[in-house]
Amino acid sequence: MHRVTLITVGTLKEAYLAEAASEYRKRLAAFCDLREVNLPEERIPDEDDPRAVAAALNREGEKILAALPQSTPLVALCVEGKQLSSEEFADAVGRFGDSGGTLAFVIGSSHGLSPAVKEKAALKLSYSKMTFPHQLMRVVFLESLYRAYSIRAGKRYHK
Repeated sequence: MHRVTLITVGTLKEAYLAEAASEYRKRLAAFCDLREVNLPEERIPDEDDPRAVAAALNREGEKILAALPQSTPLVALCVEGKQLSSEEFADAVGRFGDSGGTLAFVIGSSHGLSPAVKEKAALKLSYSKMTFPHQLMRVVFLESLYRAYSIRAGKRYHK
């Protein structure tokens, strides 16, 4: 069974999103040992100041990298990443997870991820050219991870 670490920045505030995330966590328990690390989003006094945003992303990046288990392949969800089909994602989960038994995913804050986190990633993954709220992305990601494990197990959920 894979050990999966999901590192997220920011809180899941809405009850309906928390319920959906909880449901997928419960379903994933059959396939992997999921550990979640939720980090606070850095406060940015002036979000129109690119230097302030970059500094906040760097601080978040340091915390993300510190939370990453050693020798664990990292998949960073970011807009400039590669788009995969569900089957391709299932293959990637298998490839990374089977190599060492562990894998990690990171969902950044509303401002994204620091360059250091993206550089550390074995795979940069994009769900779309469109932007999604990071809170909603957590639920979408958990569903797609469940779908990936269902595909790998030959379950009918994927159909």
